[in-house]
Amino acid sequence: MMQLGQQEGGSSSVPLPQHRQAFLLATQTHRKPPDKFIEYGTAGFRTRGSDLDHVIFRMGMLAVLRSKAKMATIGVMITASHNPEDDNGVKLVDPNGEMLENTWEVHATTLANSSDDQLVEALNAVIRLLGIDVLQPANVIYARDTRPSSHPLSEALKAGIEALGGSYVDYGILTTPQLHYLVRCTNSAGAYGKATEAGYYEKLATAFVHLNSSVDGCTAYRPQLWLDGANGVGALKMKEMLQHLQGLLSVNIFNDGSSGKLNHLCGADFVKVQQCIPLGAPKDSGLRCASFDGDGDRLVYFYSDQNGCFHLLDGDKIATLMANYIGDLVRQAEVLSLKIGVVQTAYANGASTDYINNAAVSCEKFFQTNCFFTEICFPV
Repeated sequence: MMQLGQQEGGSSSVPLPQHRQAFLLATQTHRKPPDKFIEYGTAGFRTRGSDLDHVIFRMGMLAVLRSKAKMATIGVMITASHNPEDDNGVKLVDPNGEMLENTWEVHATTLANSSDDQLVEALNAVIRLLGIDVLQPANVIYARDTRPSSHPLSEALKAGIEALGGSYVDYGILTTPQLHYLVRCTNSAGAYGKATEAGYYEKLATAFVHLNSSVDGCTAYRPQLWLDGANGVGALKMKEMLQHLQGLLSVNIFNDGSSGKLNHLCGADFVKVQQCIPLGAPKDSGLRCASFDGDGDRLVYFYSDQNGCFHLLDGDKIATLMANYIGDLVRQAEVLSLKIGVVQTAYANGASTDYINNAAVSCEKFFQTNCFFTEICFPV
């Protein structure tokens, strides 16, 4: 077996790291079960939490290589989002707080599925292919959701980071957006915001307070919300966020994790797919209700009318309402040269796209990132 960083032909510019014993011990502890194939996609890796130990250990090592390659801090989030509680997953976060560059997804898949005796060769292949300087320092920050399997899996992640000599910060339990925020702040030296959980609340709360103070003459608005926390981390963090909102919003949180299973009969995905209110939601008509998913990165609104009929406001509807509102502000300001973009995935509700097209000039654009998007511009 070649040493890590060894070049083909036998000459070794970089020997196995000085923490050789830690590397060897970790690879023996976090062994890959036979006949387990898993693929990294847009949502990272997701499967049963009991099948992920070796995968997340190896993603710790890949995060170190990504950090060395980008000469920046990389994030890792342990979560399976809206999946059932027994599932779990992992995804890497790039320096700007974005999803992992899609060309690295194949490296993640290859590394996760390499046999134990091929692991060093698989790491070396990535190093050689991308010309990574293994002497470059590496820094990884990571967090997890509230699933029972998330803490032990975070220990496997830490072992993977340590196995390749990376430094790390464990932020404990966070929502996925909070980790993305922390990665962006860390790499911007604070220019994007304070690289702390408190900084996240302060940034969003400041924007909310400012927006709230600029709304005049809206007599129909009631600052009350009933929030389905999906029995996940979003409920915990909303309670902390409320301390920064100066009493401008009353939020009644149910499915807050004190009882019930994560995403079971609740959460944003359940509400959208089943087209019904979640367990524990108030049944009174006209109440503004919302649901998070398990890691707090998905949001839908819903309400019941006077006839008891369920109405969903998903991302397409929310985006359209926001675009119309911002368009009104732009027209009032008479900034005639400004256009407003609405970004939708290719899987967006067709009726919403038709509605936007009917109000928009002809400037549809398609472009590829990790999936397809449509950008539609409103005239103002």
